[in-house]
Amino acid sequence: MPSGVETVELARIWRGPVIESVHSGVVAVADTGGTLRHAWGDPGWAATPRSALKPFQAIALVESGAADALGLTDEHIALACASHSAQPFQVALVGDWLGRLGLTEDALVCGPALPRDMTDQQNAWAQGGPRRIFNNCSGKHCGFLSVAKHLGAGLDYANPDHPAQKLYRDVLSEFTGLDADRLPHGGDGCGLPAVAVPIRNMATAMARFGVSQAKTPERRAAARRVLNAMLAYPDHLAAKDSPLARLIRYCDGNVVAKTGAEGYLVACVRDRALGIAIKVGDGDGSGRAKMGVLARILGRVHALPSSDAELLVAAVEPAIADSNGKEVGRVQVTIQPPVPTEPTKAGLSFWLSGTPVEGIEDYLPKVF
Repeated sequence: MPSGVETVELARIWRGPVIESVHSGVVAVADTGGTLRHAWGDPGWAATPRSALKPFQAIALVESGAADALGLTDEHIALACASHSAQPFQVALVGDWLGRLGLTEDALVCGPALPRDMTDQQNAWAQGGPRRIFNNCSGKHCGFLSVAKHLGAGLDYANPDHPAQKLYRDVLSEFTGLDADRLPHGGDGCGLPAVAVPIRNMATAMARFGVSQAKTPERRAAARRVLNAMLAYPDHLAAKDSPLARLIRYCDGNVVAKTGAEGYLVACVRDRALGIAIKVGDGDGSGRAKMGVLARILGRVHALPSSDAELLVAAVEPAIADSNGKEVGRVQVTIQPPVPTEPTKAGLSFWLSGTPVEGIEDYLPKVF
């Protein structure tokens, strides 16, 4: 992470009685007006949300008219938001989409990849090995191809000056409250530009997304369609019964979330008009911790009763198992641990769940 960025401890990984690793990072909670409601760490850190930006790219797909022109279903829209695992139903949907476009997978900028599941990988090798259609971003790329064709532009949609990219950045500018053309950017793993956004602005963007707040009726309608597609098809966003899908279902339509690479995660709490952005500072390459952190935060912002939030933490951060399926470790979410609600004889150290007493103020919400 950049030098000087303030972070807080988010989670610990235990292997037996030993702390194996510690994940620190930043969390921001904002409302639709851009007011920062809570922050842990430095919410001004401009990190790249990566795939967490896919819902905003999908808004451009719908708003442009491309989705309706191709007769895309909400399953296609959900896949445009996905970092999918190339499970058979997802691959079939990408194939159907390319067929509607009259294109082959060679038109996709994203590189060849393999499915994530071992059985699906074996089947992929039996059928010739890595393919672009298996890339976890292939749904997003189909979305950009759709906009490019609908606008009558070339298929070089990875060019930052392409009309499809410009439309997406216009959407992102409105939802973040920043000029996306002036934000720093690099290259994403799938070959498209990767914009850096301050974490607090991503929280604002998600708050606005959750209530479909936009200047025009067309953009409001597009945001609602994307959000409803994510709610209707959470398995499409990653994999069947993934932690992300479990979290969305558990919250019964009130919370929509999207993961990004390198420890990024965003969510909106619809009934409270709040957005949440989480960045695990070390990148969290294993994918651990961030879902549990979000579950804990949902309790802290009263999107869920605290007891339900803690059950959700356990549901999305299951025990760590060895190659034989035996439990060998666990994820402990340490950001703002729960506090007792009834008299107890347990000491403070019990309720802090291993968090040091010294500096405990860092674990409490900073309300702005």
